[in-house]
Amino acid sequence: MSESRPLVLLIEDTPSLAALYVEYLRREPVRVAVASTGQEGVETIRRQAPSAVLLDLNLPDMPGMDILKEVTASGYGCPVIVITAHGSINTAVEAMRSGAHDFLMKPFDPDRLKVTLRNALSHQKLLSMVETYRETYDRQGLAGLIGTSLPMQQVYRIIESAAPSRATVFVTGESGTGKELCAAAIHKLSPRRNGPYVALNCAAISRELIESEIFGHVKGAFTGATTDRDGAASRAGGGTLFLDELCEMDLSLQSKLLRFLQTSSFLRVGGNHEETADLRFVCATNRDPLAEVAAGRLREDLFYRLHVVPIHMPPLRERGEDVLLLANHMLTRFAKEEGKRFARFSPEVEATLIGYDWPGNVRQLQNVVRNIVVLNDGETVTPPMLPPALGVAGGARIVSLPTRTMMLAAGNPAAEAGPVVEVADAIRPLADVERETIERAIQLCAGNIPRAAELLDISPSTIYRKRQRWIDEGLVAVAG
Repeated sequence: MSESRPLVLLIEDTPSLAALYVEYLRREPVRVAVASTGQEGVETIRRQAPSAVLLDLNLPDMPGMDILKEVTASGYGCPVIVITAHGSINTAVEAMRSGAHDFLMKPFDPDRLKVTLRNALSHQKLLSMVETYRETYDRQGLAGLIGTSLPMQQVYRIIESAAPSRATVFVTGESGTGKELCAAAIHKLSPRRNGPYVALNCAAISRELIESEIFGHVKGAFTGATTDRDGAASRAGGGTLFLDELCEMDLSLQSKLLRFLQTSSFLRVGGNHEETADLRFVCATNRDPLAEVAAGRLREDLFYRLHVVPIHMPPLRERGEDVLLLANHMLTRFAKEEGKRFARFSPEVEATLIGYDWPGNVRQLQNVVRNIVVLNDGETVTPPMLPPALGVAGGARIVSLPTRTMMLAAGNPAAEAGPVVEVADAIRPLADVERETIERAIQLCAGNIPRAAELLDISPSTIYRKRQRWIDEGLVAVAG
C-alpha cells in the first residue's frame, strides 16, 4: 500500500535537520528517503527517479546546484525544491533559473514545507496528465475532420469513444460547423465502416416526400409512384443512417421514426408488410434541441431516444488558429483543382482570417477560399484578393493597417465598411500584460510580495524569479 505513495528524496547532510524535516512530513501521504551526501542523492535518483526532491544547496561533497542541473538536464521529470540559508535570495533566484520548482529559506516551519511540497507534487501530476492527453489526443485531424484546437480535441475524443458502440449519436452545432463530417467520421471509425453510409437532410425534402425518402414506398402509393422504391432505412442496412436537421421533421413522422428506433421495423408508404433494418443512427441539428422540445416541435421521447451520445461541434470563431490550418488545407486543394499556383496567405490576410467572426463557420471559409482561387492567381493570397464581405464582422473590422491601406489602394469597398480596429492596438503581448499585472499587484500591496502572490494565486518565488529577470533585462527598476 505504501509503495503507491509518491517518493520524496531529501538530500540533507545535517542529521538533526534531516530528522526534523522527516518529522514534518510524517503525516503527509508520501514516502521520504534521506540521502546525507550529494553523491548518495545522485545515485538514488539514477536508480529510481523520485516524485520530488528536497535539496539542500550546501552539501559537503559537491555543490547542490550541480545536482539540480543534472536532474533538470537529464529529464528525470521530478520537481526540485531547493533549501538555502536565510537571506540568500540571489542563490535562490539562480536555482530557479536552473530549473528548481520552488525554494525554501531556512528556517522554515512545517506548514511552509508541506504546502510547497504539495504544490510541487500537484504541479507534476498536472504536467503528467497534460502530457498524456497530448500524446493521446493532440492531433491535426481525425477521419476527415481538421483542427488542433482544444474544442476539436474534445470532439475527437468523443468520436473515438462512441464510434465502436451501437449507441445513437446526436450532433449539435451552428450551420457550417461540420456536423455531417462528424457523422461520417463516426461511421468510418465504427465496425460498420464497410457497410453503407446514407445521409438525408430533413430540411431539404418536402413534408409530403420525407416519409417516402426514409422508409420507401410501394408502387401506386401516390401519384408518380410507378415502381417500388427503397428508402434510406433500407439502403443503410448494415451501416449508418445520418439524419441532418432532424428538428425540421414533421411530428407525425417523428412518431414513426421513434417506433423504428424501438423495434427496427417499418412500413413503406402504401405498404402493409413490415420490414426490418439493422442500422446505426446519427442525427444532427443546428437548433437547440431542448428548446425545440419545449416548443413542441420535437417529441421529448424521440429526443431522449436519440440523445444518447451528444457531440457539440464548436463554431469556427472558438477554434483559434484552426482557421489558418483549414484555410491552408483548402487553398492547396482548390489550387490543385483549378490549376492555380497559390501556396500561401500573406501575413495581412492571415490576420484578417483570424480576426473575422465567421458567422457561416467552416462552410463560409470554404466558400471564401474557393472564391479567391477562382477569381485570382499567384503564389500568395494578398488583401486585394479578399471578397468584400469578409471585412464586415458585427459592424467592426479587425484588420492591420497595411491590409486596409492595400484594400483602399485596390478600390476594395470593404476597407470602408465600419470602424477599423488596428490589430497591433487591440492585441498586446502576453508577457507585457503579465508583467504589468504583477507590478500593479505589488504596488497595491505596498511592496509586500508574499501578499501580492497570495492574491494572484501564485508562489512568491515565482514573482521573485520573474522580477529578477525583468530587472536584468531593464524592464523594471530596482527598488530603492
